[in-house]
Amino acid sequence: MSNVNTRRHIGDILVGREIITDEQLHRALSILKEEPETSNRRLGQILYQDLGLERHRVMKAIADIYAFDEVFANRESLDPTIIEEIKSNLEGLPQDIVDELVHQKAIPLFTEQNSLTVAASDPTDQVLNGLINKLNFRHYELVYCRYELMEQILTEVYEQKNEFLDLLEEIDYEEPDLERAEERKIDEEEIEAEINQSMLNSLVEGMLVEAVREGVSDIHIVPSGPNMTDIRFRIDGKLDLWHCQKNVKPEAISAVVKDKTRNVDRFERDASQDGFIQRQVDNHSIRYRVSIMPMVGKQFDRKFESVVIRVLDDRKVITDLNVLGLQEKAKADFVKAIEKPSGIVIITGPTGSGKSTTLVAALYYVIDPSVNVLTVEEPVEYLIDGARQLKLSNHMSFDQAMRGILRHDPDIVLVGEIRDLKTAEIAIKLANTGHLTFSTLHTNDAPSAVSRLYKMGVEPFLIANAVNLIMAQRLVRQLCSNCKQQYEPHPEMAKGVGFTEEEIRNTTFYKPVGCEKCTNGYRGRTAIMEALYFDKEIRKMILESGSEIDEAKIKNHAIEQGMLSLRASGRERIKNGITSIEEVAAITIED
Repeated sequence: MSNVNTRRHIGDILVGREIITDEQLHRALSILKEEPETSNRRLGQILYQDLGLERHRVMKAIADIYAFDEVFANRESLDPTIIEEIKSNLEGLPQDIVDELVHQKAIPLFTEQNSLTVAASDPTDQVLNGLINKLNFRHYELVYCRYELMEQILTEVYEQKNEFLDLLEEIDYEEPDLERAEERKIDEEEIEAEINQSMLNSLVEGMLVEAVREGVSDIHIVPSGPNMTDIRFRIDGKLDLWHCQKNVKPEAISAVVKDKTRNVDRFERDASQDGFIQRQVDNHSIRYRVSIMPMVGKQFDRKFESVVIRVLDDRKVITDLNVLGLQEKAKADFVKAIEKPSGIVIITGPTGSGKSTTLVAALYYVIDPSVNVLTVEEPVEYLIDGARQLKLSNHMSFDQAMRGILRHDPDIVLVGEIRDLKTAEIAIKLANTGHLTFSTLHTNDAPSAVSRLYKMGVEPFLIANAVNLIMAQRLVRQLCSNCKQQYEPHPEMAKGVGFTEEEIRNTTFYKPVGCEKCTNGYRGRTAIMEALYFDKEIRKMILESGSEIDEAKIKNHAIEQGMLSLRASGRERIKNGITSIEEVAAITIED
């Protein structure tokens, strides 16, 4: 039976058991049909990810259809004795294979001679069978475990030790004479003596490992005193203090980071530097992009530096456009724009708003072996299968690469950022000469990107003819599904983000609470988007714009055609119980 027929058969059974409706099945199958061949999402995932159905109700029913037993049914949590038993059963199993199972939200539960039981939140995942076979048990059984319970098991049982941080706990610090330290100049020998301590190496290595495991996007290392350094982790867009290192000179910590970073000079403290670190963490290759900047401290004779490390984990790359969470109209317009053979698609937003993530997902949607895909990025963040990512250096600048790309027979081009008129003209030229082009721009919303291009010096007729779509986006924190709490906000607060009185009456609002599974009531982030599709009317408005682009007129027309503004997109996220009023209000401006 083909995959399509299997999905239809499973869907019909779910309808017969009144788990889903005919309409929901039809919508789910339509979504699956539109997905690229490389997508391996299953019917159950579509039902709870795209249609918002209760995950356990759907997966329990599918597990029953496939005759997978449920383990730990009707339990909210597991007793410590069961946790310890599972831990002991993991001993002796190959760590790398267990790591891969954990990545698929599965874990070996019980072993007995030649028999193995593996629990999974989705036992229909075909990847699991290949992994379990590598464990070399004669017999094995897959069982279903509720997702929330699986999360608890993985947190408590599969607690990955950070051996570097364990070393730190064993070290005693002595209080130095701080006044004397401030009076004398710091010299290279003192710094060398401090960085030779294994403690500092353990601190930096432990920091790199822990950042990956905690899902950190950036690490900030900031001197906060003559002998004190703060290390902060950015999680879900917010900085949080992870560790305060006392009794060690900040220069020593930055020197250790520099020693581990390629392409930087440890003895250069008066200029900004950029480099990278590469590590294997939990059997995965992780890259870290390092930025070092000189900064001023209270001790003017000291050369303090601020270090920011971006964590680049290729496992987080979204290659499936459906997983981006685009709202219905935005998704339809976005797909229509990137399916055109030529033209430019521009993503706008501030740093850290997910522009690169969206562009990579869009590229994966259009990449196939029959097209030449070139990217010019500075720096390259993620490796893209099937694309030729040009390497910039002292011998080839961004501008040189942009000029050279025209002679390199491209079909699809990704320009990391339109930064000036020269870059804009080449990107527009590519779009107008039969190439599909992707790029980013720093503007507050989609219509203002048109004005920005115009003010750079790009002629209105070129903008009107070249652009397919401009999409502004922001990231909002998602409320923790475990602890979010229903409440009635003050009406003026709801009206402040654009809710009408009728919408307020018909909407269930949630607020963050905070629990052991989240950070201050939030866990993960999702995007809100404003997708401005260039139809004939908008192209005409731009062509007839004269000396100034009328952003309001463009925006009003797009909204009439169904475009959601950033704030309206945020309201939809609030209505769906995904985020809070405060989050949307904080990162959007009035329509």
